[in-house]
Amino acid sequence: TGGHTTEILRLLSCLSESYSPRHYVLADSDKMSEAKIRSFEQKRAETFSKSQFTLDCIPRSREVRQSWISSVVTTLYSILYSLPLTYKRKPDLILCNGPGTCVPVCISAFLLGLLRIKRTIIVYVESICRVETLSLSGKILYYFSDYFIVQWPDLKKKYPKSVYLGQIV
Repeated sequence: TGGHTTEILRLLSCLSESYSPRHYVLADSDKMSEAKIRSFEQKRAETFSKSQFTLDCIPRSREVRQSWISSVVTTLYSILYSLPLTYKRKPDLILCNGPGTCVPVCISAFLLGLLRIKRTIIVYVESICRVETLSLSGKILYYFSDYFIVQWPDLKKKYPKSVYLGQIV
């Protein structure tokens, strides 16, 4: 939501027309991001006439300040909700940047890969505001992502699997 959506849309604005269709997954309570995405896609359609996208909503996996114990339950519910969606969309690539909503989707895609149903490349871009430590999503997806991108050199030192590209958003 908010800043995460702005960051991911900045990244998407650099992608070519070949990255279509795009499937956005939002928390069901996130109306602000839906409006931003629709506006972004409307502008993109002016340049790329064959541009296609979908918007799907899943239950929010974790609310801000939600207790750890209850967030385990809500995250498991989101993963179960995400599995049929991920199976239906069968993405080649998941590009995500930190909101908790990305964790169930990435874990669902990872599970489909383990089951040899569909192999999806997972690219996680840690938010630019994470200078010294990873976000909770980053701490989880560090182990599930194919490419883990950080925007600060200190994070590269702490997390050797990561790829440091400098400030990309």
